[in-house]
Amino acid sequence: NSVTAFSWLIVSMWLGECECVTPEAFHSVIEKRYPTFTKETQQDAQEFLICVLNELHEALKNVRGQLCKRKHVPEAQRSTNETSIITELFEGQLGYAITCLECRTTIGRPESFTVLSLPVPSKSTCSLQDCLKCFFQQDKLTSNNQIHCSLCGTKQDAVVETTITKAPRIIIFHLKRFEWQGNNRRKLLTDINYPLTNLDLSPYSAPHCCVDAEYSLCAVVNHSGFLDNGHYTAFCKRSATETWYRFDDEVITKIPHSSVQTNTAYVLFY
Repeated sequence: NSVTAFSWLIVSMWLGECECVTPEAFHSVIEKRYPTFTKETQQDAQEFLICVLNELHEALKNVRGQLCKRKHVPEAQRSTNETSIITELFEGQLGYAITCLECRTTIGRPESFTVLSLPVPSKSTCSLQDCLKCFFQQDKLTSNNQIHCSLCGTKQDAVVETTITKAPRIIIFHLKRFEWQGNNRRKLLTDINYPLTNLDLSPYSAPHCCVDAEYSLCAVVNHSGFLDNGHYTAFCKRSATETWYRFDDEVITKIPHSSVQTNTAYVLFY
C-alpha cells in the first residue's frame, strides 16, 4: 500500500547505500489510486502533494484507530479517528469572521487546511509577505455573493476577515503562478522574495492563537519552464547541519544559502 511504499522510499534514502533512489514503486501505488498522475504528461506538484498527504493520512488514521481498539482505550479517551501524524504536522485552521453590513452581526466559520494557496499580486516582483497580505485582506461580499443574514432575514452585503486560528507545525505555501487569461492558462514568472528564517505569521493570526515561534524555510519545490514543457527541482535543508541541497532528478548537489532564493519557487515548506 501507499504507506509501505513510502516507508521503503524513506528507508532507502536514509540508508545511503546508493547515490540516488528512484521513487518508482511509490509512484506506481499513487498512480493506481489517482490515474491522473501518469508518466506520459506533466503534472502539477501541488496537486500531487495534496493527494500524497491525503493518501498517507487516510491510511495512518486507520492504523491509529486499530491500535486504540487493541489497547482497549475507552472511546472517550481516544483521539479522534480523523487524526494522524499528517494532520499533527501539516494541518492548520483558518477562521472566517463574516459580518453583515446592515446589522453588524458577526458569525464565525472554521476551515482546516494543509496547503495555503497564495495569490501572486504582481507580475514582476513581490515578497511572500505581499502574497500573505493579499490572501488575508478583508473581502466584501456583494451582488451574487451576498450572505443570508439570519437576524435581518434577507440577503445582505457582508465583509469577511480571515485569520489563522491554529498554526500547523509545518506550513506549506503554494504560490499560484498559473492563472487563466480568457480561455488560456498562463504562468506568472514573478520573482517572489521569501525569507529563509524568521517568517512571522502573527499579523495574520487570531488574538487567541499564540504563534510565538517564527518559521524557517526547510524545503522548496521549483518549477522552471511553462505549462507543457516544464521541469521540477527541489531544494531541501538538512536541519542537523543547516545545509541546503538541490535535487534535480538523479543529480544531488550541495548549494549555498544564497542559491535557495530563486524566481522559480512554486511550493514553500516552513
